[in-house]
Amino acid sequence: MILNYKAPLRGTLAVPGDKSISHRSVMFGALAQGTTEVSNFLTGADCLSTISCFRQMGIGIEQSGSSVRIHGKGLHGLQQPQQMLDAGNSGTTVRLLSGILAGQAFDSAITGDASIQKRPMKRVLTPLTQMNAQISSLSGNDCAPLVISHSSLRGIHYVSPVASAQVKSCVLLAGLYADGSTSVTEPTVSRNHSELMLRYFGAEVTSEGTTATIQPQPHLTGQKIEVPGDISSAAYFLAAALLVSGSEVLLTNVGINPTRDGMLRVCQAMGANISLQNVRLDGAEPCADLLVSSSSLHGTEIGGALIPTLIDELPVLAVLAAFADGETVIRDAAELKVKESDRIAVMAENLTRMGADVTATEDGMIIRGGRSLHGAVIDPHLDHRIAMSFAVAALAAEGETEILQEDCVRISYPGFYKDLESLMR
Repeated sequence: MILNYKAPLRGTLAVPGDKSISHRSVMFGALAQGTTEVSNFLTGADCLSTISCFRQMGIGIEQSGSSVRIHGKGLHGLQQPQQMLDAGNSGTTVRLLSGILAGQAFDSAITGDASIQKRPMKRVLTPLTQMNAQISSLSGNDCAPLVISHSSLRGIHYVSPVASAQVKSCVLLAGLYADGSTSVTEPTVSRNHSELMLRYFGAEVTSEGTTATIQPQPHLTGQKIEVPGDISSAAYFLAAALLVSGSEVLLTNVGINPTRDGMLRVCQAMGANISLQNVRLDGAEPCADLLVSSSSLHGTEIGGALIPTLIDELPVLAVLAAFADGETVIRDAAELKVKESDRIAVMAENLTRMGADVTATEDGMIIRGGRSLHGAVIDPHLDHRIAMSFAVAALAAEGETEILQEDCVRISYPGFYKDLESLMR
């Protein structure tokens, strides 16, 4: 794809549903009694992989566009799949489903594509093993495929070395099937969508400080879920409106959960003109409309407890930093190395191609902004968030930018380029 658009962005846009919440709506709906109705479901490849896995375990799921109905069979209603479950490119599917599978009265196995088979799974194997789960890496390298045998789980208090919503959710979901309460303590609080939604379905979940605790064997009941717009998807249009002179964009119905709103806090610290309108609570999740207009930005520091609240937005924040005046330091983000790509290396490589002054570090980047960037050939390494971030960079750079393998955005945002084009009027 070649981008060379240099005019202001204008208009109103509703971004697709939140990826994390869409995954969980299917998983928890399958474990509930009765029907769960989901609207504004994200139809990206990752979430469709979750639907496919649960269909293979006997759950009836009807999907029509962004509307999904899950006919749950209760906590013990899943059936043994006839073949290895395939999570595609979805790390969320593998890690969260591993917790659920660990508590089933049948044996199972789960894998994914070539990228998933390189991503670290020891972070969930360790706590699940402590819970007496019989789970192992088929290749012996702590990566998928994972093989899971039936066992009786025990409740534990797990102190996680990383703040990871996927690890926390995996352990809490296994805790549904344990013989006592299960707790997870993190260094800092990660996304809390699982805690909020499990409570909404009827589970007994408590949170105190950085510790979340779940009680076993709840009776979950099907619910109606309106998925808010994904702030991770909104981030690209927010960044584009900030960078392109004369732009003003209204992003409607965006989730602003405090464990996910780090992008907004950092942008405002950089001098961004963003206002929240129509702030409300939709089900268990807060959301708002975001009015964004072009702004003069300056560098900042991004690290510590902020990182879990914006881990997926760091690539596009790096783009903002490259155009901002002064220096931006991203630290405490070594987690970026084990995403769909090594996002530290890939962002530094491609920003440098565009003329930015970037130094990759062990846990982040130092970006000395204020330079005029130019178009380049961008290799996103099949990483959807890298591709979308450089589509934003292309709008503010001089000349023409070509993004290779641009179709990788289908993982999380199949209509991304169409939505971007809708603002180019």
